[in-house]
Amino acid sequence: MLGVATNPKFGDYQANVALSLAKRVGCSPREVAERVIAHLRVEDCCEAPTLAGPGFINLTLKPDYLSDWLRRIEADDRLGIVATTHPQRVVVDFSSPNIAKEMHVGHLRSTIIGDAIAHVLEFQGHDVLRLNHVGDWGTQFGMLIAYLREVCPEALTTSDAIDLGDLVAFYKQAKQRFDENPEFKETARLEVVKLQSGDAESHKAWQLLCNQSRREFQVIYDWLDIQLVERGESFYNPFLADVLADLQSAGLLVEDAGAQCVFLEGFTNKDGDALPLIVKKSDGAYNYATTDLAAIRYRLGQDKAERVIYVTDAGQSSHFAQVFQVAKRAGWVPDTVPLIHVPFGLVQGEDGKRLKTRSGDTVRLKDLLDERSHGPARIFRSVWKQKGVRRQMSLSSIQPKRWGLGQ
Repeated sequence: MLGVATNPKFGDYQANVALSLAKRVGCSPREVAERVIAHLRVEDCCEAPTLAGPGFINLTLKPDYLSDWLRRIEADDRLGIVATTHPQRVVVDFSSPNIAKEMHVGHLRSTIIGDAIAHVLEFQGHDVLRLNHVGDWGTQFGMLIAYLREVCPEALTTSDAIDLGDLVAFYKQAKQRFDENPEFKETARLEVVKLQSGDAESHKAWQLLCNQSRREFQVIYDWLDIQLVERGESFYNPFLADVLADLQSAGLLVEDAGAQCVFLEGFTNKDGDALPLIVKKSDGAYNYATTDLAAIRYRLGQDKAERVIYVTDAGQSSHFAQVFQVAKRAGWVPDTVPLIHVPFGLVQGEDGKRLKTRSGDTVRLKDLLDERSHGPARIFRSVWKQKGVRRQMSLSSIQPKRWGLGQ
């Protein structure tokens, strides 16, 4: 019955208890509020309570009371935060860039928000597993491998045939070919099946693409001081068949138009029919949903997670709601283990549309960080680490000319 005031002019807290008590005591809400205030003893922490509207009691904390608490917090190494008495094993899934694409400014939010959540949980005393669920598997690799065979077959004989800069342009060229050439699209589809079936040459081409991307990703993570354990989509490939077997045993798996699906509860199309979550395509290939289901199954079964947090953009909210539902119906998720999606808004271009790597119009994260880290920011970070500086400063307070950096 005591809540934070909705408007600062009403103070810090507001109580509406008088409204619910009025009928029980046979008085108007305002009269009840007056009687409550007359007997209320909060002078040690609050200014004199005030009455507003039909019977709202407003409370304002005293500055001296707040400053006293701040002094206590400042003197505490843990800033007044007591370590949890029930530590959990928590998986935080964040960052998650795609192999064969450069990280752009849109990847910054998941990386920073996820790292912040992980830090808070670790400070509370939880055992946090920071996972980077990179996109290193799926349809796009069939496209990339097929194109690699055509235009750069020598890349399959050496690990240094291409660098990431070329690889980004390579991806865009392969995507254009994929969109425009039906024969190439079919070749790419078959490459996906070969890769997922363990074809040695396809696997070598895939590994080359992954290794080159990882090196560039690590530059970004080192720059941001982000600690992550990479466990990409490919990690779960050996467990995909088990996912289908479990869904079959649970009576959830249904064949529809040659594909293996689970029909969802609460998700319908425009005709009111239940929507399916496809877990194996008609051509035998698995998809993102299958991998995410395998990840949940592994995280709870092998990692012993007691909480799983996914940090992605809000555009994936429906996907996770569907995957979470299937995982729970399959019996993999106990009621005591929450699966949490932490959504955030999209970084959009000037056209108001979501940034896409293949469009060529994105701001590369590397370029952004390089621009912001030159000059005072870079020197300040270096001094902070070398001198063990504890007092925070605004970077804008640093005078560039004092550092001999001009503008």
